[in-house]
Amino acid sequence: MSEFQSFESFEANADATPTGPAPGEKKSSTLALVSLIMGILSYVALGPIGGIAAVITGHMAMKEINQSGGALEGENLAKIGLILGYVNLVLSLCCCIGAAIWFFALASTSKSSALLLLLV
Repeated sequence: MSEFQSFESFEANADATPTGPAPGEKKSSTLALVSLIMGILSYVALGPIGGIAAVITGHMAMKEINQSGGALEGENLAKIGLILGYVNLVLSLCCCIGAAIWFFALASTSKSSALLLLLV
């Protein structure tokens, strides 16, 4: 029986346990993590919508981190999310321009014009 603590000792220790991060520990920014996740998902599943979300949350995270006075960390996560988001948006724009050029080049030939009329 001496191995087990009494209920009263648990109650006494419950008040002494800290609820937040330990002194000296920094809390990570949630927005920075969201920016990184959205940046990755923009290549896997979400496309340019994920890129837009990564850019928006990345800028919000950078602002939040800068205004925290050193209480928050995650600046590198936010930067990576921003880079992934911007690169995804540039690649999406290039794909749209390439598709438009291909469509108009295809439409300019006489044989493909008849095919395009059938599709419309």
